[in-house]
Amino acid sequence: MRKVEVELGKASYTIYIGYDILKEVLVPFVQQEGFSRQAMLVTDSNVGPLYGEAVKKCLEEAGLSVCLATISAGESSKSLAMAETLYTKAIEQGLDRKSPIFALGGGVVGDLAGFIASTYMRGVPFVQLPTSLLAQVDSSVGGKVAVNHALGKNLIGAFYQPRAVIMDLSLMKSLPKREIYTGLGEIIKYGIIYDADFFSFLEQHSGDVLALEPEAAVHMIARSCEIKAAVVSEDEKETGLRRILNFGHTMAHAIEKETNYIRYNHGEAVAIGMVGAADISARLGMIPASCVARIQALIEKLHLPVQAEGCTVEGMYKDIFHDKKTINGKVNWVLVDEIGRVSCRNDVPADIVKAAMAARIHA
Repeated sequence: MRKVEVELGKASYTIYIGYDILKEVLVPFVQQEGFSRQAMLVTDSNVGPLYGEAVKKCLEEAGLSVCLATISAGESSKSLAMAETLYTKAIEQGLDRKSPIFALGGGVVGDLAGFIASTYMRGVPFVQLPTSLLAQVDSSVGGKVAVNHALGKNLIGAFYQPRAVIMDLSLMKSLPKREIYTGLGEIIKYGIIYDADFFSFLEQHSGDVLALEPEAAVHMIARSCEIKAAVVSEDEKETGLRRILNFGHTMAHAIEKETNYIRYNHGEAVAIGMVGAADISARLGMIPASCVARIQALIEKLHLPVQAEGCTVEGMYKDIFHDKKTINGKVNWVLVDEIGRVSCRNDVPADIVKAAMAARIHA
């Protein structure tokens, strides 16, 4: 088992990573935290039937009385309407200010359950139990919680840190291949923005990475979490350095919105967006075309798309101005200086952005 510490003063917590570790970590953790007895376990219609009862039983062994709440799988559940349904359930079950909320599932479950935890009775304890590769390396770490609005993704939310993140990698065995690939999109991102050696590791061990060979899986997940933890520890509320974690996301969110959050999942959209951001970097003279080609080659090798269908340049360009990173009408782009180092710019000319977008749209 690997542990990664997220250093945030009083809000610090530990990420636990390994195979078949859930019970050995979760039971003693719950027993030492001093939670109230009433608890809620939020999961979805994909994960719940597989692991919901087993995790509920584990929490009950630790002394909790657990209300199991199962939401419909998919992005549409990350809404204020679903949040209100779960608030009602929490009130009816008698959850108080020390009652923990556990999130068992992927990013939608974690974001929604975390948003509820951050706002129910002005904040109750929250524990992430991510079951997808994407959630393990991205949304479960760093304390961003949110629901969506019809006009944009994650526009209603908060920074709210979990008490712990427990990643039992054995729960990934039921994931479809597509869900593995989508997590790899965010993992590639960490190499580009922070660690050139890690990027090279992914290039050199792509077969083991795709197969989730245990040693490679633990290493790539732990290293991704270490990088995110280092960035979040320095800039919890995204006033500076943390912005680099948005690499590829500006174009990705536009792609997701243009395709109604149906055609591409988050990691796929980020993969396309990363090539787009690298392309912008090259058009600005920041990196050579060979660097873009190297990034694109690794993305394709790990079975991720590099172009989007069902989008228009006009629609995507309009969408980026609804992005949370757009301030006073200026889009903050995370661009590549070299593999392993990025920087932020808000002065990218519209013609360059549109040209890079056009190159990412499948004809």
